[in-house]
Formats: sequence, structure tokens, C-alpha cells
Amino acid sequence: MSFVIALPEVMGTAATDLAGIGSALESAGAAAAAHTTGLLAAAQDEVSVAIAELFGAHGQAYQSASAQAAAFHQQFVQALTGSAGSYATAESAAAQPLQSLLDVINAQLVAQTGRPLIGNGANGAAGTGQNGGAGGWLIGNGGAGGSGTSTAGADGGKGGTGGAAGLFGSGGAGGAGGTATTAGKAG
Repeated sequence: MSFVIALPEVMGTAATDLAGIGSALESAGAAAAAHTTGLLAAAQDEVSVAIAELFGAHGQAYQSASAQAAAFHQQFVQALTGSAGSYATAESAAAQPLQSLLDVINAQLVAQTGRPLIGNGANGAAGTGQNGGAGGWLIGNGGAGGSGTSTAGADGGKGGTGGAAGLFGSGGAGGAGGTATTAGKAG
């Protein structure tokens, strides 16, 4: 089975870069055209005239080949730009049904176990000491624990624990302890 991996953003950037290269080559060819196609003979003898005509013919042949290459280059840039747009459209069209299916699967697992199959856990609210939410069973990072409460004249509140990770993911960071206003009473 074959797989194709295409990154529309990279393809778009490549098309822009290629268009810039094409413009530079066309400018260089146009600047060289007058100096390579209309050569004057170095002297009035037959050999000088024949050599000037030969070099002029080579210059004209180059300009003709350069024009064909520029046309091909322009078609290639247009094809690359169009392909990038097509891939982006296809990706966005394919993502929606998959997301809907994942939402249905996750809803059932959350109802049964409290955790989704795939997804990151929510972060705990700041200043509450709330624990971070667990990540998905299969793929997902745990949410960060919320920072502890700050109370006047008492110990600072405990920071929340970081949420558990899934099979593939990282556990959430624990929350910082709250700030106490009495000396020696940090959480």
C-alpha cells in the first residue's frame, strides 16, 4: 500500500519561491537578450560577420529555449499552487467526519470511565487547587493542576495535582501552592 504525505502550507511556500526564481530568470534573460542576439561584427571582413551571425543565432536559439522553459515553469508553478489548494480542501473535508466519529466515541467513554479515548485533559482553575483533568486513555496529555488559594492569616492552599496521561502523552504539571500572608505559612 502506498501513502502520500502532502503539506499544503509547504507546497504553497514552494510555489511562491519557485515563482520568485522564475521572475529572476526571466529578468536575467531579458537583460541578456540585446547583448546576445544582435551582435555587431568585430570588423568588416567575412569571417567577423559570419562569427557575429553565428553567435547571434545561438543567442536567438537560447532566447527561444528560455521562453519555452519559462512557459513550462509557469505551468509547473500553477499546478503546484492548485495542488496545494486541492490538498487543503481535501484535508478539511476529511477531518470533519473523523472529528464527529471521535466525538461520539469519546462521549461514550467519558460517560463510562470519566476519560475520553483521545484528547487532552483540562487544566485546573487558577487559585482553586483544582486537579488537572486526565488525558485520553490512548492519546492525550494530562491537564495542569490549578494553583492553590491565597488566604489571609492562614496557610496557603495546596496546588492541584497534574492530570494523568494516556498511553501516549505526558502527565500534567502540578499546581503551585497558594501564597500565605502570615510568615512561615506558605502552602
